[in-house]
Amino acid sequence: MNRITYLFDRFGDYLGALNTAENWRQIAIIMVTLAVTWLATRFFGRVHTRRRGGMRPLATRQTQRMVFPLLALLVLLSSYIPLQFIQLPVQLLRMAIILLLTLAAVRILVASMRRHFAPTPTLNIWVKILSTLIWFAVLMYLSELLPPILTFLDKVAITIGDTRLSLLSAINFLILTAVLFSIAIWVSSYLERRLNESMHLSAGIRLALVKVTRIILVILAVVIALDAAGIGLTTLAVFSGAIGVGIGFGLQRTASNFITGFLLLFDRSVRPGDLIKVGERMGQVLELRARYIVLKDFDGVSTLIPNEHLITSEVVNWSYGDHTNRVRVPVDISYEDDPEKARLLLLQIAKQHPRVLTDPPPEAQLLSFGDNGLKLELLVWIDDPEKGMANLRSDINLHIWREFIANNIHFPYPQHDIHVKAFPDGIAINPVK
Repeated sequence: MNRITYLFDRFGDYLGALNTAENWRQIAIIMVTLAVTWLATRFFGRVHTRRRGGMRPLATRQTQRMVFPLLALLVLLSSYIPLQFIQLPVQLLRMAIILLLTLAAVRILVASMRRHFAPTPTLNIWVKILSTLIWFAVLMYLSELLPPILTFLDKVAITIGDTRLSLLSAINFLILTAVLFSIAIWVSSYLERRLNESMHLSAGIRLALVKVTRIILVILAVVIALDAAGIGLTTLAVFSGAIGVGIGFGLQRTASNFITGFLLLFDRSVRPGDLIKVGERMGQVLELRARYIVLKDFDGVSTLIPNEHLITSEVVNWSYGDHTNRVRVPVDISYEDDPEKARLLLLQIAKQHPRVLTDPPPEAQLLSFGDNGLKLELLVWIDDPEKGMANLRSDINLHIWREFIANNIHFPYPQHDIHVKAFPDGIAINPVK
């Protein structure tokens, strides 16, 4: 109750203190600064849009939202420093500078989070929570309530061994971790963009460097936050033991997939863009993640396959090493047709197809004599298996159908000849005319 009375008294004192010439001068400076800054940002925003040939309205608005408090801060400091130098009252200007700094920090933080994290409802919730906490801390500081609050939070503590953990240190750790984690993600994203521009590194090496750098930066962010919050690393011994037990029981498969992901990155056996087959699933590798790979088949369906499966099971990689692959197209013809003529037609069809390589050259072989006809096989080589092999077989089969029909080569069908040596007595057979 005394604290509430104190706040009302201070608020009344502030209102009474405003009715002076010095304070009205500061209010006028603040109002003029805000108006000039607002007009300047609007004007330069329109000029920039015209020079760039028209930008997206959302991008222009976000830029103006970040530039406005920074520009207003510079203009206000140009008035604050001379008044402070000649020892005139600047309390209101100092308060306005703190508010502008807070506004700029919040808007830059929000823009950075929306840029480097996926737009999800969870992200919006965290943005609101962080913004509210920052503004609450600033208001408590301006109202001189922050010191007693910090003292209270520091008194709520527990002792683990020789280390004292207070609620204040926990809050400091969470805030510092969030800030440093955002910086680590931003640095790793910048590094990823620069590495993707390099033509001297393969996709697998670039991905491995990005992931290792990101993990190192995140670990450094956590360690620095622990040290800055006053939490010793020895305090985490109990928690690390619990994590070890969790890995031994419930997180064993997760840890295995995580470690396997790094093995795949460094041995380069599977890389983004490779055409692979794992079990019954075949497709192109889109991404290599920490716990799984994203495999997109030719139906457009993306499958998440745990990294552990790529080590413990057989994997067929058509893109490993040489991208040249051989495709088999089986063909059956009737016994009444000339197999040499059919072979020449098959070779002609293969050489006319744009995806079939001339080196190694295509081959047409007579494999065996089947029950219903001669079994031939066309062997062709391609260097783009990621474009699909079923569609290649279909295209070649259509050409074979047309050419064989045009050259009077027949496709066999199942048939059986029955030879009757004798009929029982009393059964008359009328021959078919």
